[in-house]
Amino acid sequence: MKHFLLILLMSFPVTADARQDLSPRERDMVAFIDSRFEDAVAYLEQVVNINSGSMNFEGVRAVGDVFDSTFTELGFETWWVDGAPFGRAGHLFARREGSGSGSAGPHILMVGHLDTVFEDDSPFQRFERVDEHTAVGPGVIDMKGGDVVIVEVMRALAHAGALDDMTITVALIGDEESSGDPLEIGRASLVEAARAADIALAFEPGDGKSETAVTARRGFTGWEVHTHGLRAHSSRVFSEDVGYGAIYEAARLLVGFYETMTGEELLTFNPGLIVGGTDITFDDQEEEGTAFGKTNVIAGRGLVSGDLRALSLEQRDAAKERMRAVVAEHLPGTDAEITFRDSYPPMGPTGGNLALLERLSRVSQQAGYGSVAAADPAEAGAADISFTGAHVSAAMDGLGILGSGTHTTHETADLRTFPMQITRTALLLLRVAEDWNK
Repeated sequence: MKHFLLILLMSFPVTADARQDLSPRERDMVAFIDSRFEDAVAYLEQVVNINSGSMNFEGVRAVGDVFDSTFTELGFETWWVDGAPFGRAGHLFARREGSGSGSAGPHILMVGHLDTVFEDDSPFQRFERVDEHTAVGPGVIDMKGGDVVIVEVMRALAHAGALDDMTITVALIGDEESSGDPLEIGRASLVEAARAADIALAFEPGDGKSETAVTARRGFTGWEVHTHGLRAHSSRVFSEDVGYGAIYEAARLLVGFYETMTGEELLTFNPGLIVGGTDITFDDQEEEGTAFGKTNVIAGRGLVSGDLRALSLEQRDAAKERMRAVVAEHLPGTDAEITFRDSYPPMGPTGGNLALLERLSRVSQQAGYGSVAAADPAEAGAADISFTGAHVSAAMDGLGILGSGTHTTHETADLRTFPMQITRTALLLLRVAEDWNK
């Protein structure tokens, strides 16, 4: 019933009575947001129609140029972080210092990304307005729609005369969908911005639900296991002098991972690729491999590649130790080793994050859009907001426009969520700044 009521609220204009608890300044700002609906959709169409697959460096920069011009018009200083050191196009940053009432106010970091999963050879290239409430297009919600929410929040705060009451840094990352290497260099500028900020907000579509925002994300760690066996005729398998072979060893350790690690809340470990045989190849950049073998030959080599997701560094590190212990117990005639590559860190559900969520829920209710609860971390994958969590007092994600079909050729935006997400964020920041500067 609650979800049905929220759909009704989004399907029809919110009445003035629903916003009676907003101040005159806030009501004027919200009316401005509503008046810009078609302009915001047109802006979204413009950036969606520029292909910016992660490896289309020219396209990523072209989308960045569109946002660069807008932020410059709004009084931001902008700069481009060159992606050559980590093999990608780079990132757009924009910053505007607060100057009101003798205080710079809170420092807000707003995070989005310019790239999509759709490269320039994809058949899915254009924005299409299906009807008044619906549009499809590559990256329309993941996450060019979220980037446009950032722009429209800035416009709304400027209209309310509130931009001077806070310092805003915007980070539009150019390789979120396919991160460059080394990742530490690729995200160094984002971490630096987070260290200078008080609050971080990100504009991914979250779990796709209008009644949730993301206050915790699990981290991402890649792992590889290499197994080795003695190549011999299959008639000798299990014998004392030959042993079990590389494929049986790979199977043993996967069963061992399952038996020792399943059931722990919010911990997952997934083997995504396995190859084994007389000889194998594996390209860890393209994530593809080949295998050669014969049914009458014991496998000499095996490889399993997968991911590990945990909600805290402690949970992640404990899981690694359990996996290492499983790998160390070899079958006769075999050997194995495991390596880990930490990628996206976890962002835990801190008290600051939950307090910020409560404030968002309050302004959402007063704007007529209903309450907002914390999304289930299991429903939210790794994202760039996680690089900020350890450096700010509060962080939250899932503030972009909503829809369905991310990473597919049916990616669809529910345009009714545009004014909702812009309004929620703009009101939140307006009130945070007002309280900060009292």
